Amino acid sequence: MPIDMDPDEDEELAPRRRRYDPPRAPWYRPAGKLGRVLLASGVVLVLGAATVGVIAVKNLLERDGRFRIAGTANIQAIGLSQVSRSDILPIFGEDIGKNIFFIHLSERRKQLEQIPWIEKATVMRILPDQIRVSVVERKPIAFVREGQQIELVDGNGVVLTMSPEAMTQHHYSFPVVTGIDPRDAAASRKARMAVYRRLIDELDSNGQHLSRQISEIDLTDPEDARVLMEDDPTLLHFGDQQFLARYQRYKAHIAEWRQQYPQLNAIDLRYDSQVVLKMAPGSSEGTTAVSTGDGNAAADATGATAGKPSAATPAEAAPKPIRPEHKSSPEHKTRPGHDTRPQHKAQPHHAGRPRAKSATEREKERREAARKAALLRRQRTSSINANRQGQ
Repeated sequence: MPIDMDPDEDEELAPRRRRYDPPRAPWYRPAGKLGRVLLASGVVLVLGAATVGVIAVKNLLERDGRFRIAGTANIQAIGLSQVSRSDILPIFGEDIGKNIFFIHLSERRKQLEQIPWIEKATVMRILPDQIRVSVVERKPIAFVREGQQIELVDGNGVVLTMSPEAMTQHHYSFPVVTGIDPRDAAASRKARMAVYRRLIDELDSNGQHLSRQISEIDLTDPEDARVLMEDDPTLLHFGDQQFLARYQRYKAHIAEWRQQYPQLNAIDLRYDSQVVLKMAPGSSEGTTAVSTGDGNAAADATGATAGKPSAATPAEAAPKPIRPEHKSSPEHKTRPGHDTRPQHKAQPHHAGRPRAKSATEREKERREAARKAALLRRQRTSSINANRQGQ
């Protein structure tokens, strides 16, 4: 007699049977030998087809004339002003006739940025056969003196060459900067130009464009910007901060200082409540510390006291004695832009040694350089005004 099975019982037993059945292998791990052979054959066929396809596409691109740089006309350049096409085309000389996909764009970009006037360059492919170059040129912010030559310099301290005729056409009117040497490290030049930019920005912050009165700035020491004004040959020590306040102090007292000290040669403005007035070489007055409150002499060169140069915080600085003048040997040379103290003649150690320049001769040379710089700026200003009137 057949045994009747309850349908509900079958449903309960089915999951149990599946639980104890052996697991099925994934598709990429077939259990049978035939399956493994078929899988391996399929993989080989796919890889072979992909390789053949890549080779075919590569051969097509290499042999297809539509993707070749036919000549210099296929190289576009935008953003050029001081840089000409003749300056950048030699960089792409070896790419003429080459397939556009095999040109190393990053290498070409680095080569373009080696050109002094180019600050940033972008190189891209334009299908089917064009190369586009986009450049951002450097902007000069000052003249820089290199020996007897006057060049331009940007905010990073990169020296830019330009002919005098081109400078006249652009109507540049900048102060002349010294102390920037192209052989110095880039970080050093950039730090010096940062002092220059702070000085110019601070003097122009009130909208009066006071920086236009500056003739020359010596940045040999980045902690002491030494300035010559167009209408005053006195050397001004501005330090590296509080430029506007120190300029206003100078303008407020220069007339009375000039009247009281006719031999005034340099003014050190880096002190809290006093300034140090240095006389011309050979003057009997030497160095004098003067209070900026009443303009009276506080002490002479051998017994003067002055506050330390101002710090970033407006704290009262401790007094510091001014060192007396020292005799300098004939071998001593003053660096360009530095103050020259009264020199005393000394006998040379060897009769055959050439005579060093005296302090008076060096002072004459410095004043002559300042006069020439001021004359150059006046000539440029006259040229600008003449061009405007002609227009």
